[in-house]
Amino acid sequence: MSNALNADSRPVLLDVKDLKKHFPVSKGFFSPKIVGHVRAVDGVSFYIREGETLGLVGESGCGKTTAGRVLLRAYEPTGGEIWFNDRHMGRVNVADLDKHDLKRLRQNMQMIFQDPYSSLNPRMTLLEIVGEPLMVNHIARGRELQDRVAELLKVVGLRPEYMTRYPHASSGGQRQRIGVARALSMNPQLVVCDEPVSALDVSIQAQTLNLLQDLQEEFGLTYLFISHDLSVVEHISDRIAVMYVGKLVEHASTEEMFVHPLHPYTEALLSAVPKPDPRLRSEPIVLPGDVADPANPPGGCYFHPRCTYAKDICAQEHPGLRELRKEHFVSCHRADELSLTGVMGMAEAALVS
Repeated sequence: MSNALNADSRPVLLDVKDLKKHFPVSKGFFSPKIVGHVRAVDGVSFYIREGETLGLVGESGCGKTTAGRVLLRAYEPTGGEIWFNDRHMGRVNVADLDKHDLKRLRQNMQMIFQDPYSSLNPRMTLLEIVGEPLMVNHIARGRELQDRVAELLKVVGLRPEYMTRYPHASSGGQRQRIGVARALSMNPQLVVCDEPVSALDVSIQAQTLNLLQDLQEEFGLTYLFISHDLSVVEHISDRIAVMYVGKLVEHASTEEMFVHPLHPYTEALLSAVPKPDPRLRSEPIVLPGDVADPANPPGGCYFHPRCTYAKDICAQEHPGLRELRKEHFVSCHRADELSLTGVMGMAEAALVS
């Protein structure tokens, strides 16, 4: 996939190749034996250029959060390569780093968690929460630490005097801003945003998204934005990667994805995107059956039991990810012969009807 990078002059910051994370399934109480594996992430490949946002989307349980955590080695990868262009160490494979180098790397790779209530220690003040990375890495202490935390709080829209408060004194939106300030404390290159607005009210979601975009422009940040909400992803992402049962099924620019989807699963997801104009309402595509079990996935294409376009080859061979259009990758045997409907096409059809 990295061969397609010539279309953009920005260098690649993160290049993920055939990433896998399989969790063992054990059976037995006294002498448990491994009887299988849950393929949470099963051969995922994508790249992110410096200064851009890649949206990683899919249904709950598709493996997108696991993929984000494996990138930071919060989970140890089962296989694959995670190439990161670190500002200090150069191009390194995150999967191969020892504890010493991993600690250095994590200064440049940070995460914003989904739940602003459980991700903050209730026994620590905002000074301790936001300043902890600076203290652990021996960057700032005492008055210098207080000044740095005060500056970070101002950057995310909070008052510096809040640093003496505890998290319970803050609203959900304020807590998420605290999480953003903590992630920014080490001046990272890459920030993994794991559903950062899903637990917030709609009005607060918009404020948080605008804040993330402003910070990206100000500090030159690169985002991996994980979400199940395509409306949110459309607003913030330059490109979108769609996951289904641990595998990547489509990967393209945001505009290309919304107008010309190539995978039936992407078409179904786009059909559920709310339309702001009541005249543009259209019926969402309801997929038959249930999401495949990642511990016992079907043969061939994992999506074929729910796909209305499936043929015999779909049940027999798994389609590899291929570039069908310029920088538009898809994993579907019939992608070149199907004519799927994007958001604009659905809107036009609704107006006609």
